[in-house]
Amino acid sequence: MSTTFTLDTSTSRAHPLPEPVRRLTVPAIQGRKKDGATAEPIVMLTAYTARMAQLLDPHCDMLLVGDSLGQVIYGLDTTVRVTLDMMVAHGAAVVRGSYRSVVVVDLPFGTYEASAEQAFATASHVLRETGAAAVKMEGGEVLAPTVEFLVKRGIPVVGHVGLTPQAVNALGGYGARGRSEAEALKIAADARAIADAGAFSLVIEGVMEPLARAITTEIACPTIGIGASPACDGQVLVVDDMLGMFERVPRFVRRFDDVAARVTAAAAGYAAAVRDRSFPGPAELYQPKAKG
Repeated sequence: MSTTFTLDTSTSRAHPLPEPVRRLTVPAIQGRKKDGATAEPIVMLTAYTARMAQLLDPHCDMLLVGDSLGQVIYGLDTTVRVTLDMMVAHGAAVVRGSYRSVVVVDLPFGTYEASAEQAFATASHVLRETGAAAVKMEGGEVLAPTVEFLVKRGIPVVGHVGLTPQAVNALGGYGARGRSEAEALKIAADARAIADAGAFSLVIEGVMEPLARAITTEIACPTIGIGASPACDGQVLVVDDMLGMFERVPRFVRRFDDVAARVTAAAAGYAAAVRDRSFPGPAELYQPKAKG
């Protein structure tokens, strides 16, 4: 038994209660890939709130508290502006709202690049304050010593190569990476370095499909594709993109619903009911009891 939180969906309030927790573990995710192949692909989505985590948790193996929350939740123009406090607050909420999935929290830009020691201080703070199982960091060969430093000190790490949004200013945009032979060789080398440093999985984002396929075949840890290849050992999408909350999405996104249209229709229905005074109705009012 372990004390965690249950989410009372009737009131949207979390209550600390003893619950049997059978979360997937980092070794379980890593162990999905055997002899270079993954029989059961790893399912990963982003989550930023307790309620969304609760809804996604039964269907996912991993929940990523991505720094994409800067754009999705806060309306920022880039993930570079995301703060550590934002990541901790949302990471803790996702942990409270989930029971099964391995929760991974992005380390925001500027909180881990300076040194391995800085990365350890940031990562340990995130895991301690959120209860998450792992952190994710963007970067290649230059970051490999930092990944090794963290892993040796008990901090599980998910790597991230290819299109790395925190480096958008250096990359010059969000276009697909690995088009040139030189860039493809660099991304492959980055992937090998991060995997060899001990990352238990590796996100490959926005790269040419043959490159993602080749990396997946070559490295031992599971790869998680986003705009990469169906050959990757798993897939991840930003949940709001997948749900159809935005009109414009990257080419690699498939909308599995049109939630934006549903919200619009519901808001329009509510507004109409308020204006014609049909809401609130008798069933939604508190009336004094009739005296006997």
